[in-house]
Amino acid sequence: MEPIKRVVLAVLACSAPAVYAADTPFTPLEPLSAELELGVIAITGNTESTAVKAKATVKQDFTAWKAKYELDTLYKRGRNEGEVDTKTTAQKMFLSAQSDYKLSSNNTSVFVYGSYTDDRFSGYEYQNTVSVGYSARLFDHDSSFLDYSIGPGYSFSMTDEGEEDETSIVHLELQYEYEISSNATFQQSLSTEAALQDNKNTRSKSETSVSVKLRNNLSMKASYGLTHNSQVLDNKKKTDGTTSIIFAYTF
Repeated sequence: MEPIKRVVLAVLACSAPAVYAADTPFTPLEPLSAELELGVIAITGNTESTAVKAKATVKQDFTAWKAKYELDTLYKRGRNEGEVDTKTTAQKMFLSAQSDYKLSSNNTSVFVYGSYTDDRFSGYEYQNTVSVGYSARLFDHDSSFLDYSIGPGYSFSMTDEGEEDETSIVHLELQYEYEISSNATFQQSLSTEAALQDNKNTRSKSETSVSVKLRNNLSMKASYGLTHNSQVLDNKKKTDGTTSIIFAYTF
């Protein structure tokens, strides 16, 4: 079942743009855009560790539809004083894709969304989500905006021991951006995949960041991310936090 589910997720998340494009003009409103982020943290002394955080965001915007793809990874190795061998202490990968078909009114659309999470130390082999719903912009000022997406969906996961779990969810996502100045931007994103059953896991994510432009396409970004699971496996914490200072390149 696992390979089939992964294929279904990829098809739902990534094939929608091609379907929309078949019946609509394939003229982009703006060129394909991408943002690449990379940060490396090295600690020496009583504790030695190295952490690498990388993220890629790709966006497309056409007359009748738009799409967004994300890849977010974290890898960390280290050892404590007195230990000889280093070991991996964190290894995470998050993939997501969302395609929006634009409606007649400005900044409103219907969407298809899919995500895949592989967190080696969470006790799960994978955690996947697919959903459909409605997206809109709550407000749009000269220096700020707030977007949201909401809709029903389905979540399925498998633990390291091979135990599978499935549940219906409500997917909700908020994205706020405020332009502090011509060179500085504040961003806040919140998302949750709320299970419709009391004994099932609800997963929520938050990221707060401030980026400062160093050159035309190069920025320095400080961010703090949180991931919370309402139901966790034995000996696992419900909340994970990540603080990072990284460089971001946009093209």
